[in-house]
Amino acid sequence: MGLNAYIQGFNSLESIDRAPGYFKYHHHSVADHCFRTAELAQMMGDIEEVHGKQKINWKALYEKSLNHDYTERFIGDIKTPVKYATPQLRKMIGDVEETMTTKFIKDEIPEEFQEIYTKRLSEAKDDTLEGKILSVCDKLDLLYEAYGEIELGNPNPVYIQMFKESLETIKKFDDLVCVQYFIKKILPDLFKGDFAGKDKMQWIAFSILLLGNDE
Repeated sequence: MGLNAYIQGFNSLESIDRAPGYFKYHHHSVADHCFRTAELAQMMGDIEEVHGKQKINWKALYEKSLNHDYTERFIGDIKTPVKYATPQLRKMIGDVEETMTTKFIKDEIPEEFQEIYTKRLSEAKDDTLEGKILSVCDKLDLLYEAYGEIELGNPNPVYIQMFKESLETIKKFDDLVCVQYFIKKILPDLFKGDFAGKDKMQWIAFSILLLGNDE
């Protein structure tokens, strides 16, 4: 028993497409997503420290962001509408993922590292500051994925829905200084220039972030 199976899992993450089943101009893998989420978490952590005067546990933040979707190597990237269709289904998927992860750690991770990897591969979106930043950055990456498709003229309405749902989740964490900074300083730059879907996205952002709904 060694860590070879863990390393080989990186290849699995590279071969799993994000948003499976939908036409897209840019294909993103789960591995791509984990890396980008970690980069976003680094940025948002910087903002939280500099402007929010918060102390970031950088080890925890990097571990959470880099590994948060590693267990998708076992079940793939299930479409969000399917995964959250019912609380019962979400729980069943979570139970399967947890069972397969536990078995993987027991069978493939050396005993002296098992406790470390049990924590590392567990649910990372907790109530810690680092867990909240991860929750935000996970949706930030989805927001930019959706934006990229809309900007290129992808007519599938699923990307508008992804953009909307991402902002709704990010809005829930607007007590974080880094989220306030993103909304005021970064998000407006998305709407510079002319492209298909710009007006729709601007209205969605205005409705969610300023009006508190999308009506």
